[in-house]
Amino acid sequence: MTCNVAFIGLGVMGYPMAGYISKGGHNVTVFNRTASKADKWISEYKGTKADTPAKAATGADFIFTCVGNDNDLKEVTFGDNGIFKTIKKNSIYIDNTTASATIAREIYNYAKKNGFGALDAPVSGGQAGAENGALTVMIGGDQADFDKAKDKIDCYSKKMKLLGKAGSGQLAKMVNQICIGGLVQALSEAINFGMKAGLNMEDVIEVISKGAAQSWQMENRYKTMIDDKFEFGFAVDWMRKDLKIAMDEAKDNGSLLPITEVVDKYYAEVQAMGGNRWDTSSLIRRFRK
Repeated sequence: MTCNVAFIGLGVMGYPMAGYISKGGHNVTVFNRTASKADKWISEYKGTKADTPAKAATGADFIFTCVGNDNDLKEVTFGDNGIFKTIKKNSIYIDNTTASATIAREIYNYAKKNGFGALDAPVSGGQAGAENGALTVMIGGDQADFDKAKDKIDCYSKKMKLLGKAGSGQLAKMVNQICIGGLVQALSEAINFGMKAGLNMEDVIEVISKGAAQSWQMENRYKTMIDDKFEFGFAVDWMRKDLKIAMDEAKDNGSLLPITEVVDKYYAEVQAMGGNRWDTSSLIRRFRK
């Protein structure tokens, strides 16, 4: 069924995600802080643009956000021109930002008090996953709201799952990023070790990627890591933001993240090398100083 949808935030992830919702046959209104990005979007996809998040949300049945961090999220939701100024009763708000579980719960509580639904729904799969409409979506919130929103989320996802109450999606994304950080560091060490040992690492990865060492990172990043190319996805700056969220949460829940803390420091070294916008596989560059 065709619905009125607002999408706030047309970055490398949000831009194609909003596009897939439009391709799904919905009436999409977009807002982006840099207006030229919204102009470009409406030149490529069927839809309209708005001058503020509040205007984009006016009359929308479903409102999506995909912005940078907690502060950005607060601005586009609770701000003077935020979507909560105009959001209508019984609509569903879906946040695809990777943010804290704290703000996810804050938004959920506000939604419940004001007669609309809210889901925290961070995504994984990187730029390529967004561009291919094949993201994994980790979701927190109420079953009834999920049931209403899932066919819209399905426009840009290959896998989605409701994982529990509000905040559960963000917590699951933290688990995801903790796993990735450790995997990329191990892969960096392994490739560097093999190259130093005189092995043809493309041949080695071809073999071991079919065994127990296999991972998405290995399959999709080993060639560019060998070739010292790091322009293929999720940026170091974004990863450090996500790891900080996870480490802050760990302090609150009493869990230990010793490897994550080390990897975060390694990413700080990559930033000091000028690698802020390199993709996360650039951890291997530390061995090539």
